Amino acid sequence: MSTTVADVIAVTEQLWPSSGAESWDAVGLVAGDLDAPVNRISLAVDAVLDTVNEAIGEGVDMLITHHPLLLRGVTSIASDRYKGAVLTKLVRAECALIAAHTNADVVETGTSGRFAAKLGLTDVAPIVVGETPDRGIGRTGKLPEAMTLGRLARLIGEILPPTASGIRVAGDFDQVVQSVALCGGAGDAYLNDPAVLAADVYITSDLRHHPASEARENARLMQGPALVDVSHWASEWLWLEAAATELQALLPEVTITVSELRTDPWDFAVVQ
Repeated sequence: MSTTVADVIAVTEQLWPSSGAESWDAVGLVAGDLDAPVNRISLAVDAVLDTVNEAIGEGVDMLITHHPLLLRGVTSIASDRYKGAVLTKLVRAECALIAAHTNADVVETGTSGRFAAKLGLTDVAPIVVGETPDRGIGRTGKLPEAMTLGRLARLIGEILPPTASGIRVAGDFDQVVQSVALCGGAGDAYLNDPAVLAADVYITSDLRHHPASEARENARLMQGPALVDVSHWASEWLWLEAAATELQALLPEVTITVSELRTDPWDFAVVQ
């Protein structure tokens, strides 16, 4: 018997239990027939027109994305609007859509865990502990060896896929760092967390002016980390390969691929 959408949902629930999602999140099946067969799966960070067109063009039966398409309420799914167009294309092509968001962030091999592994961090632990000691939001750990902040920024640049926004750093280029806190995706909510404040450097995305400025000024007066601001999409794209490997182990009869399309929203930057 062929694998069905319902079978894949059961596997994703095993890997990334929906109970681990934040209360505001919208994870799980977004579109698709539970009894429909699934022979090909593609993974992407975002369900946007490009990734959906790519999946349909490759004959994919299911698209699994990190970001939920319907995180906030909509009043129309007309095809002249982005979300309606995406859903219309998926339904017509009989391609299911699943979102694994904060429930995939908190697991040991989730977005932040994958980032930590790529950096070679040791003594890894969550910033905010979840249901068990190895689950939770973000990660802390130590680099294999101390290095300058500038060298770490370059190392991060080698690990992440390139984006127009690049990598922004708040801190002295020659400052020596070893203890790291990181949060894949938007992480300014944790700038004042004790685990972040105790680190030499905090790596995350979407840092806004006022929270970042306040964090750096407090660090000058008291204690706090240097800041490294990376692309939201790039920090979470690292997780897709690990997710594909985990899915493949549980669904050996299904072809599973990772989209390499860049869905970071910025196209170019002007350096002044």
